[in-house]
Amino acid sequence: MISRPAISDLSPSLPAPVLRRLGRVEYEPVWRAMQDFTDRRDESTPDEIWVLQHPPVFTLGQAGRPEHLLAPGEIPVIQVDRGGQVTFHGPGQAVVYPLVDLRRLGIGVRDMVERLEQAVIDVLAHYGIEGAARRDAPGVYVEGAKIAALGLRVRRGCSFHGLAFNIDMNLEPFERINPCGYEGLKVTQLNDLVNVAPGEVEARLLQRLMVALGYNDAFVEGPSNLP
Repeated sequence: MISRPAISDLSPSLPAPVLRRLGRVEYEPVWRAMQDFTDRRDESTPDEIWVLQHPPVFTLGQAGRPEHLLAPGEIPVIQVDRGGQVTFHGPGQAVVYPLVDLRRLGIGVRDMVERLEQAVIDVLAHYGIEGAARRDAPGVYVEGAKIAALGLRVRRGCSFHGLAFNIDMNLEPFERINPCGYEGLKVTQLNDLVNVAPGEVEARLLQRLMVALGYNDAFVEGPSNLP
């Protein structure tokens, strides 16, 4: 467990975040909506947490190198503005986009990454699985295989993009890329390690994310569509 003061100790008046459960939605409209939300928000705007799944898609980060796309085939490829290299999103993967005002929370990008990683590590620990983070390659790993990928963008002091946690999905597309730019990197998922219900895992992940980010109040449920 990473030891650090809770954000709530630093920002006792932090407003409750808005949770949006978006279901299965195409990647690009969500990406554009995150950009728009970040550009329009101000210092009084509550943070938002978007939870969703994407249809199959490869995304290349800002520094993404095309040679890490080995054989994308029929799966679309989108160049985006997050950090990191190439990753895959698909059904059965819990995607969480924390749209967070880092300045208001008083934390930097590295701390934000570590808090997201810790939330996943805590969920894994609940199921008796030891997860670990790597300083040189953000994400969470189980016995060297990647189970959760992270990629953030910070604009105007606020984060968007986020994390993707492999729960019960088709892992074959990861063989068509060098995941996160690492040749031969193994990828795993939770249901290959323990039998779980995806909805239960998502709920537990959100609860641990609330703890990791220091929110005292419960989520305020937002509409289940893009704002």
